[in-house]
Amino acid sequence: MVVVIFRSHIDPQADMGGMEAMGNRMHELASAMPGFVSYKEFAAEDGESLTLVQFEDERTLLAWRHQHEHVQGQEIGRKSFFADYHIQVCKPIREYRFDRESGRVDLPVTP
Repeated sequence: MVVVIFRSHIDPQADMGGMEAMGNRMHELASAMPGFVSYKEFAAEDGESLTLVQFEDERTLLAWRHQHEHVQGQEIGRKSFFADYHIQVCKPIREYRFDRESGRVDLPVTP
């Protein structure tokens, strides 16, 4: 598993409709990629956005990173939508779940 943490601030001059359309298209493309696991977006009160994307492994993440339309979207995002962003690519070192029925369950972490 590989987790991408994408933190960003939107340029105040950005075309929000265009950005939303681009975001929808990127989600559509990413979720169709082999190895895609999940995509979640969050917004903080201070204006920062956080996107978490999970892929099965680095190979499948790199395929997404180099996907032609995604590369074009990155360029458009830098020019038209983002004031700034910060990306971290991480591998889990520990993973577990909790629910009231099963309690805490440790999950295997893939290298």
